[in-house]
Amino acid sequence: GNGGNGFQYCSNLGKQFQENTFSWNGETEVYIFDGHGNYYNKEWDLIEGNGKQFCWYHVELPKGKQKLSQSAQHLIDVLCPPLKLQDILSLVSNGPFCGHVDGALVFRVNSPGPPSSNFTFRLAARVTENSVITVSLGRVPRLGFSPVGRSLLSEIPSIETPRGERQQGSSIVIREHVLEFLLTMNHSEEADNPVPKSVSNLVVHVIDTHVDHLQDVVTQLEMELDSVELELDQGGFALKKEMLDDRRFPKMHLNLQRLLQVIAHGEQVFPQVKEKGSSKHWFASEDINSLEELIGRLRRLKENVGFLANRVTAIQAGLDSWQSEQINQKLYYLSFLSIIFLPLSTITGVFGMNVGGVPWTVQKDPALKDGFRNVMVLCLAMLILVLLCFIFPALYSRLSAWRQRRSLLRNWSYNRRSFLRRSVGIQESGSGGYLKI
Repeated sequence: GNGGNGFQYCSNLGKQFQENTFSWNGETEVYIFDGHGNYYNKEWDLIEGNGKQFCWYHVELPKGKQKLSQSAQHLIDVLCPPLKLQDILSLVSNGPFCGHVDGALVFRVNSPGPPSSNFTFRLAARVTENSVITVSLGRVPRLGFSPVGRSLLSEIPSIETPRGERQQGSSIVIREHVLEFLLTMNHSEEADNPVPKSVSNLVVHVIDTHVDHLQDVVTQLEMELDSVELELDQGGFALKKEMLDDRRFPKMHLNLQRLLQVIAHGEQVFPQVKEKGSSKHWFASEDINSLEELIGRLRRLKENVGFLANRVTAIQAGLDSWQSEQINQKLYYLSFLSIIFLPLSTITGVFGMNVGGVPWTVQKDPALKDGFRNVMVLCLAMLILVLLCFIFPALYSRLSAWRQRRSLLRNWSYNRRSFLRRSVGIQESGSGGYLKI
């Protein structure tokens, strides 16, 4: 009895702590699919479907400065019960993972970066035969479904005239900011999403939207890098100095490394999802082929990100070279000023010595008349010593080369004399210039 009361007290204390310190800022979505291409909204009850029906429960964690334990609290609040603590930890932990947890297929591609960064991606899924539970950090474009309507992509576009008049016809005006947004998208709208007819279709859809999201970010980086290169070509000193002070390209390189890490997680996890899904009777073979295509897209995306990283490195190297040139130019001016003031400081130092015998002065003491001469002799000796220290390596190398040439000439002359002696001996001892054998 005491143990039960203690457990109830701890449970009430935990609920009170969550009410005081925990606030849910994320979003949830839930769909039920009938297996024939139709879907409906339903309540958040975490109940699996029956027969061909299957349910999809999606949790969107808020992007912000929050700890991993706070994200786990979010999931505990919306997924427990029926999920257990091991299910929550498998969904919210960092790093790649793919395996079976409590009979369900669980995979995740959670990068360990700061949650507030636009280059931190977290996607986890728990898949059973009749339900899918997914968790994402922030909004994933095209992940959800919306009623089928007339899509903007199927409209006939037109532009506004300078007077603000529209062209005649049934076309729709596409403004510049809308075009910029559409050019960064590698996918269609939510209304154009095909409704999945099986759990495997839904898994492929989730992974496909994740790859599309990565592609969108890479496309935005490419456009940003192109604009920066154009600004650098047209800009001057102030722009380059501002980019160096803001550390723009090192930050961009760091973001690209985070993207490469996310893509590497996908390359590690998605083949395992394909392998484990092929052993399930409810995972269709055409969806296995779709996963293979997505893995190929991910590998090509990795190569593209590598090219972007090389471009950023080249631009940063160019800026570093420009900065070195600026520093060398300033050092040149400083050296020029030093050349101007060095003779002046030498003259003032010489005539400021506190010794006798300095010319053009009124020092007439006979006892001190040799002081200036002695100091000059000492300075000359020190100058000769310093010059010898600099000249000695060159003199030593020249002396070594001369000795080597002399030894070579001596050996050559000795060999020549010995050859002549041998040839004369052959002519005297042989007949007709040949030796007798």
